[in-house]
Amino acid sequence: MKENILIVDDEPDIRDMISAVLSDEGYETICVSNAQEAQAKMNMELPSLAILDIWMRDSTMDGLSLLNWVKDSYPEIPVVMISGHGTVEIAVNSIKAGAYDFIEKPFKSEKLTFMIKRALETSGLKKENEQLKRRIRRTDMIVGKSSLINSIRQTIGKVSQTNSRVLITGSSGSGKEACARTIHQESPRRNSSFIHANCSILTEEELFGQEKKTNNGKKRIGLFEKANRGTLYLDEICDLSLDMQGKIIHSVQQQRFKRIGGSYEISVDVRVISSSSKKIKLQIEQGLLREDLYYRLGVVPIEMPDLKNHSQDIPDLVKYYMSSASAILNKPERILSDDAIASLQLYDWPGNLNELRNVVDWLLIMTPNNNDGIITSNMLPPEINFISKEKKLDSLSEFLSFNLKEAREKFEKEYLQAQIERFGGNISRTSSFVKMERSALHRKIKTLDIESNRH
Repeated sequence: MKENILIVDDEPDIRDMISAVLSDEGYETICVSNAQEAQAKMNMELPSLAILDIWMRDSTMDGLSLLNWVKDSYPEIPVVMISGHGTVEIAVNSIKAGAYDFIEKPFKSEKLTFMIKRALETSGLKKENEQLKRRIRRTDMIVGKSSLINSIRQTIGKVSQTNSRVLITGSSGSGKEACARTIHQESPRRNSSFIHANCSILTEEELFGQEKKTNNGKKRIGLFEKANRGTLYLDEICDLSLDMQGKIIHSVQQQRFKRIGGSYEISVDVRVISSSSKKIKLQIEQGLLREDLYYRLGVVPIEMPDLKNHSQDIPDLVKYYMSSASAILNKPERILSDDAIASLQLYDWPGNLNELRNVVDWLLIMTPNNNDGIITSNMLPPEINFISKEKKLDSLSEFLSFNLKEAREKFEKEYLQAQIERFGGNISRTSSFVKMERSALHRKIKTLDIESNRH
């Protein structure tokens, strides 16, 4: 997406020259002649960068005063100062006040464009660094090779290239935020902000900002405005009050809103992705979610599955979480034995991916580091071992009423069915694990009348 640059200079020839140079470089420009026009423009739409002249006629404030206002109101916007009467003192004062750099008129266009490019890159790196700090304990990738996960991955690939609003549903911990972040990272908005809004505690001021001065003398910029040119993620939309839902409808549809206490609407370019772990239709029937908001947010629906429904992805997920956790906890990576993986796949995972991630952390911290570094099933947390043993005992009691031949056939059928499901219907991987020739496994599947999506 093109960066939008605000040019503030009282000389029309200078404004036009800078605008022409920047337009040739692929930037969008907005030109104004004084501080009051600059403030009005910035209050309506935030630019990617501002170029301010020091001395301006017919202006309520000079460039340095305007710079101070910008840094108080919108500290994240990089500013380049220009002047035809520059001195070392002015340059130093500009930098101290927060300007990225100072350039004296007349200047070469190459120097100006280089300075602007560097200022935008520096601003982008600062935003990226802040996001990385917030993401240090977050795992954002969609991991797995199952048909369910592959289908979601294909949907993400299609929707990420559009600006369509997406509604992600699924149980708590099923990976809704990871899905939203993946859409953002694969979209043309990837270099802009991904803003997370927790709807259960979201206030109108936090979402839309505050026009009136707060105690520290600064305006408050809301999440909607911070997400400009990027993505706003509304987490658990059913937790929003009905009053807030009504205000969001207009903002989402029109891409405009008013700050609290404001008298004018601000235009933004925001892609909205929302999520809910609750049953949407039931929430609408109970009057807890406005139907018109649902239709505006749910242009493209994506449902994240429970982990128990794609347990064949557990080996890949464990490996992924193990790599992340070992770096954070400063522990060597460990390997899980086949019986440990099988026990994990028997477990129902009521906490879904969040619970699995916590189990991996627990294993790294609590299990003894033997010479081979392998974690076996008896080292798993007690609740997983208990469930696994309980299921094995229940399975054993089912066989006691059969003779040996019947019991063997029943066991083979259930065992192979479970292994095929474990490997997502992949017969080659199943045959490799159970140590049986592929052709022999096919005959056994046919003989035992086992259902499978063979590939």
